[in-house]
Amino acid sequence: MKNRKIYLTVATLATALTLAACGTGNEETDTASSESSSSTSMNMEGMMHNDSGEIPADLEKAEDPKYEVGSTVVIQADHMEGMKGAEATIVGAFNTTVYEVSYQPTTGSERVENHKWVTQEEIEEAQDEVIANGNEVTLKADHMEGMDDAPATIEASETTTIYMIDYEPTTGGDTVKNHKWVTEKELSED
Repeated sequence: MKNRKIYLTVATLATALTLAACGTGNEETDTASSESSSSTSMNMEGMMHNDSGEIPADLEKAEDPKYEVGSTVVIQADHMEGMKGAEATIVGAFNTTVYEVSYQPTTGSERVENHKWVTQEEIEEAQDEVIANGNEVTLKADHMEGMDDAPATIEASETTTIYMIDYEPTTGGDTVKNHKWVTEKELSED
């Protein structure tokens, strides 16, 4: 398994370097390569970040968020390599309950432990009540490949303002677009 991880990391880095050297100008491909390499180091082997910016229809926009859309912040979270300390732009602000979940990707990849975050609106069984820790649920989120329709366990929850952000990874590479999600306490003013 260790050799497979090393091989995948080397292959991902080689692909990213090849794409960068070719100057493809294809932001979506370059972002996916960058996210894939950082995801590998965070026990998210083979996962690709979905940068579509689509949000659940019933997700409530924040009326008066601490960080306004368009403002610049610094990320204090380390969900993925290159996040912590990175400068980010707020793309969206929403009020909801978010969950830290462990889930089995539908792609057959290794189980992802303690993924932060999915919203109340991205859980099939969710109603108006906060789901208790330890409950088994089905994800409707598609932030990462294999997440939609995946069985998951609720590890923790928090009712807060959450943000969708664009950021420049501290490790270099292209801007990560529409990253879902970071909580208010995972951001600071620059």
